[in-house]
Amino acid sequence: MQVKIEWQMLVCLAVMVALLSPQSEAVASCDQLRGNLGSCLGFLRGGVITSQCCNGVRAVAASAKTTADRHAACRCLVAAAQSMRGVIDLGNAARLPGRCGVNIPFQISPNTDCNRVG
Repeated sequence: MQVKIEWQMLVCLAVMVALLSPQSEAVASCDQLRGNLGSCLGFLRGGVITSQCCNGVRAVAASAKTTADRHAACRCLVAAAQSMRGVIDLGNAARLPGRCGVNIPFQISPNTDCNRVG
């Protein structure tokens, strides 16, 4: 009987440790991703690119580690591009990662198919 109780306590402790352990960081929320790119608005409207903007682009790229993360980031940025059609230069949006020396595996464009992002 004593062994059974100890075993149950050990299992319970293991479950608690698993639940309380820090989980891998999830993809940033869409608001966070858009916030990271807020300093890029000048460039997206035809102005110059800034180091703050490129820092934001790097933060977006760093947050998209898994395929699911990249899909979520893609959907967020495509929706942002769609909602800002006519307000921003979509060519600059597509060029943004490259101008910052960052590789994002999709084009920031209203026409990007995020289901094809690997």
